[in-house]
Amino acid sequence: MRRWGAGEVPLLPVGVLLLAHVGFTGNRFVFTLHAIALHASSFQIGLLLAALMVGPMLFSVGMGRLTDRHGYARVGSVGIAMVFAGSATAAAFPGLAVLYAASVLTGTGFMATHVALNTFIGRLTAARFRTDAFSAVALAFSISGFCTPLLAGASIELAGYRVACLVLLGAAVGAGLLLRSAARHHPSGTVRAPAARAGAVVELFADPRLRAVFLTGGLFTMAWDLFTFFAPLQGVRAGLSPVATGAIVSALSAGMFAVRLGVARLTQRIGEWATMAGALLLVALVFLVFPLLHALPTLVCAAFVLGMGLGCGQPVSMALLYQVAPEGRAGEAVGARATITSVSQTLLPMLLGALGTAVGLLAVFWSGAVLFTAGAWTARQGIRRERRS
Repeated sequence: MRRWGAGEVPLLPVGVLLLAHVGFTGNRFVFTLHAIALHASSFQIGLLLAALMVGPMLFSVGMGRLTDRHGYARVGSVGIAMVFAGSATAAAFPGLAVLYAASVLTGTGFMATHVALNTFIGRLTAARFRTDAFSAVALAFSISGFCTPLLAGASIELAGYRVACLVLLGAAVGAGLLLRSAARHHPSGTVRAPAARAGAVVELFADPRLRAVFLTGGLFTMAWDLFTFFAPLQGVRAGLSPVATGAIVSALSAGMFAVRLGVARLTQRIGEWATMAGALLLVALVFLVFPLLHALPTLVCAAFVLGMGLGCGQPVSMALLYQVAPEGRAGEAVGARATITSVSQTLLPMLLGALGTAVGLLAVFWSGAVLFTAGAWTARQGIRRERRS
């Protein structure tokens, strides 16, 4: 049986993540536009995004521990099944209340798949190749993020929201088939991890290096999720069609794809922390100007530039996570990172959704700009720590 070498990028797990991400981003896009069509308020839409992250907030660390103990295939299979169930539920029972339940299934399922497969990829790949491996994952997400909104938007315009959800079922099926193939190629993926004990995860947060990685990496994910959720609202404000709104979200992924082709060289030249600091400043700049734009070309350009900033940060933060994670607890560390991200993604949408209802999207984006600027300062502290060591 063929097994991947430490210097290779494991393409089958990357493919699983790509298709699972199609299901996740597609559902999120369709659910958002469907909620808008059902006349949901900004606060209700914020609750919808929060529902996507409730499961990850509560169970991500547990998912990581299960992956450490039982391998990626079991946890990934359960996650893919939940993404499938999210699409099926929304297609079978359309309505705002059902969209909340479908969001919980989709978000929890994708996070289980994400934690399991990323843990496996990081464990399988040698340290000097991890940035390349996670860049491949990021490229896969860029491809998914570019194609999926266009596919979902076209499906909505041609056949409606229920058919769009059914189309996305195919991605979950494909992810399940690829996962079975990956498990045949590399059936292991477990390690002798230390037994989990009450409060053990606190030790991860006590490490200042891990704290910095958790914070900055979580901000990149939060920026991506906030933008892809609130960008459709901006598109509606500008009077754009679903396809045109999908083009804005797709431009984000195009920018991520473009920059990730050279992110490994960039980190070799200026370092991981400097790359993340510059990327967070670029993200903050785009969040500052985006709500002031209304023409489709300028919105697309801003989304592309934002994608370049996000495309630098996410693979680098994952590579740093594996550099500093304790031996045998990589999955738990990935789960802890996902928990931090999920807490912010659960609470902030409700806060910003209420804020958007009260004072408009300008406050939502500008609040994000302040957060990402603070994250850039944290990354600068990482540069100083790296120089001292």
